[in-house]
Amino acid sequence: MEQSLIAAVSGIEANQTYLDVIGNNIANSDTTGYKAEDPVFTDLLAEQIAGASAPDPGQSAGVNPIAVGAGVRVGAVSNDQSQGAIQQTNTPTDVAIQGSGFLVASQQGQQFYTRAGNLTLDANGDLATSTGALIQGWQADAQGTINTNAPVTAISVPSGQVMPAQATTSFTMGGNLPAWSGSGTPPVITTTMNGYDSLGNTVPVTLTFTAVANVANEWSMQATVPSGNSTVSLFTTAPTLTFNPATGQLASITGVTANTDGSYSVKVSTMPTGFTFPTGDTWAIDFPAPGSLSAVTQFGGEQTAQLSSQDGNAAGTLESFTIGGDGVIRGAFSNGLTTPIAQLALANFANPGGLIDDGNLMYSASANSGQPAVGPTGTGGRGTLVGGSLEASNVDLATELTDMIEAQEAYQANTKVVSTTSTVLQSLVQMQ
Repeated sequence: MEQSLIAAVSGIEANQTYLDVIGNNIANSDTTGYKAEDPVFTDLLAEQIAGASAPDPGQSAGVNPIAVGAGVRVGAVSNDQSQGAIQQTNTPTDVAIQGSGFLVASQQGQQFYTRAGNLTLDANGDLATSTGALIQGWQADAQGTINTNAPVTAISVPSGQVMPAQATTSFTMGGNLPAWSGSGTPPVITTTMNGYDSLGNTVPVTLTFTAVANVANEWSMQATVPSGNSTVSLFTTAPTLTFNPATGQLASITGVTANTDGSYSVKVSTMPTGFTFPTGDTWAIDFPAPGSLSAVTQFGGEQTAQLSSQDGNAAGTLESFTIGGDGVIRGAFSNGLTTPIAQLALANFANPGGLIDDGNLMYSASANSGQPAVGPTGTGGRGTLVGGSLEASNVDLATELTDMIEAQEAYQANTKVVSTTSTVLQSLVQMQ
């Protein structure tokens, strides 16, 4: 009699835990990044009534052991690590993890891990969880370079961050000059682009290409900058560009030796006056290697030759930012440039189910989770990120409600065993 009571009580306790887990799952059905829990039941040590006996050929058959179970217990509560739905929020600080991995966070000197990407910026511009843990990753240097081999640190996106001005050192040409046969009126092609001095002042530079009269496939080049009511020429002697008539590709530039990759860098003779430039700074007009996709050509048809880029910029203030799939936070500045600010790190574990649940959707490593493998997104089995989105809870309410009915029925069945056993015991007492 006592055995049935013990087994029934264990069943009541186990199913009470089952209901507790279901209740917690339902309560967190709308919690960002929550992973549903599921109890794992295991039976208790059975009471051996009789052992097994081996067959005796020709005399008797073997007999199986006889044992009566002692009940049930919750052996573990596992986490469902399946992907939750990705929901777009368009909030720049929100980020969802697509695939495996956890965001790395630090609070009070302890490392935590979370799937909840509803992040915020604090008064210092630090990226943090809603409960104040600092998100970890790698900060970009002044040139926008990120070293993911360095130790992770707190990520900062300061409001009003200033991108310093950078003086131009080179301009890059691209596009097509119209085919020149050497006869007729020589065409004149101009293209203008702003460069910058050390203080970010704009320096408008105009390149003028003039076909050489009576000479096919040759163009002279001059660069000018406005100075008061006149212009200043940057080349004392205008270089001449010669194109291969068979291929339409640049063949040579007078006074300039091709670089090892086949490209050309034409140094100006005189720097613009009235501006501030680094000591010894000399501009160059770069021509990509002939045959490359961005090479300057001479084909018949539309004229598209232009200064396509330059490496300087005016000072700018951070206006907005986005988080890319690679975890890189890219800032958009008032000078029209976009540059990396930082990169989020992700952590992977050999056994994510072994993590310790510390509440607030934060986990910490345990002896059975394995050590965190921290690195950039998309590497080492780590997932990618979706900026401006959040990962919803993976709780399936239909499943939870069905499980709740099953747990309730099992709970009631165990209480019925207690009631029945009590009735039987009373019958025995009344017999005495």
